[in-house]
Amino acid sequence: MSGLSLFNFILFLTCAGVYSQKDVAKDDLPRYKDEVKQTILEFFEGFHSGDTIKMKKTMDYNIAMQTITKTKSGGKKAVKTDVNQFLKAIKTRSKGQRWDERLLLFKIEADATIATAWTPYEFYLNDTFSHCGVNIFQLYNDGKSWKIMALADTRDREGCK
Repeated sequence: MSGLSLFNFILFLTCAGVYSQKDVAKDDLPRYKDEVKQTILEFFEGFHSGDTIKMKKTMDYNIAMQTITKTKSGGKKAVKTDVNQFLKAIKTRSKGQRWDERLLLFKIEADATIATAWTPYEFYLNDTFSHCGVNIFQLYNDGKSWKIMALADTRDREGCK
């Protein structure tokens, strides 16, 4: 075998081996999706009970939060949510006030490192319907657990189920 042919043969074997290896991340996708869903459910357990410490365990320190709102002219705009004010409102709400955000479905895409979740919801204040919308979560895996790094939501009173 000539030097070039031997090189091509070795290159072929190397490439064939790379492409025939099992993709571990694909096998783990359902597990990642379940872990992401569990993180979001833990976030809402804290939200519903007023336990901001539990919520913070699911959130990245630099989390970005935004709400899509209607403008006076009828358009839409993204408004940044102050995370500390958000957590303070949850922690200090009156004991008799119950916030119930009911997630209607989870659409999750995830690999070993990053994930996106789409969760339509209905929000009830003391068993009275308030509004509906969609949450979009972005999460990453820090090697120990999933962290919410961004959360955006919409809020509508019309067009709900």
